[in-house]
Amino acid sequence: MPRIHLDRFAVADDAIDANGHVGNLAYLRWMQDAATGHSAAQGWTLDRYRAAGAGWFVRSHSIEYLRPAFAGDTLLLYTWVTGMQRSSSPRRYPVLRENNGLPVAEAKTLWVFVDFLSGRLVRIPPAVVSAFPIVPDDDPERVALTRRPTRRAGDRQ
Repeated sequence: MPRIHLDRFAVADDAIDANGHVGNLAYLRWMQDAATGHSAAQGWTLDRYRAAGAGWFVRSHSIEYLRPAFAGDTLLLYTWVTGMQRSSSPRRYPVLRENNGLPVAEAKTLWVFVDFLSGRLVRIPPAVVSAFPIVPDDDPERVALTRRPTRRAGDRQ
């Protein structure tokens, strides 16, 4: 059960927007896929949420774009849970270029736990809370992931 989940992937041509770099919607899709993958790795698949009658929905996203990414780049997208409240949970997502470790984007999402039938917020069940270790801001592994390396001459921004 990973505290910090990693997705590694090559940027496909269909992620490129009219400006010639990765578009906004691709980042949102990757973030959602990473969160879903992390949840499944923790034992909470979509089928398990359906059986429970409730699951996660996005309340808000925040993405800071630091450098453009291009088709063929290999990216590392990490995600972890930074807290659990009664019916919400914030999650972080640094995106790094694999070849040089430079950050491409940093993102946050606030997820809320919703009853599928009523559409209302509900308390996150203890079994879900216990499946996701909280990674605090001062966690050494987290700090190492978001430390920005010094750019070297010849590095592609």
